[in-house]
Amino acid sequence: MRRKLAGILATAVISALAIPALAPNTANAAESTPATAARPDPLGDLISTALGGGLPGSVEFKMRATMYHAGAKGIRALDSLGCKVAAMRTVAVDPKVIPRRTVIFIKETVGLPMPDGGTHDGYWYASDIGGAIKGLKLDLFSGVGAASMKALGGLDLSSLSVSTVGQFKGCPPQ
Repeated sequence: MRRKLAGILATAVISALAIPALAPNTANAAESTPATAARPDPLGDLISTALGGGLPGSVEFKMRATMYHAGAKGIRALDSLGCKVAAMRTVAVDPKVIPRRTVIFIKETVGLPMPDGGTHDGYWYASDIGGAIKGLKLDLFSGVGAASMKALGGLDLSSLSVSTVGQFKGCPPQ
């Protein structure tokens, strides 16, 4: 039933977004460059995520969050899975609420600056736990040093829209 609903939703999204986008746009034809082909494909991501069993934007939890960074007292270079923590990707969770090895989507983090100069796509990897992370609470790893937390400074950490979108094996991507 879930896959059937995902297929229906994907068809509706394609009809609403992709078909008008395919129409010729003579006003901007001169502005079209090869760089436009290198843009991210949010529609493709949405469809593949829908078919995989989760939908970004379908809120499962409203959660509060804190931040942590490498260099703070008690913070190690490895997460609870034994993997190297990844800046702006690793999130500590309460495994009773969100199991470790779960990929989550946090809507409010889409577009935040990434350490590599790119922008965040909203996907985080639940690979860490913490003694103070209980219930509907997250701890977002920002990177190395307190200055790395500036990227998350504009977020309202008291209420984040979180949905689970899948599972990962091994370690989260760096």
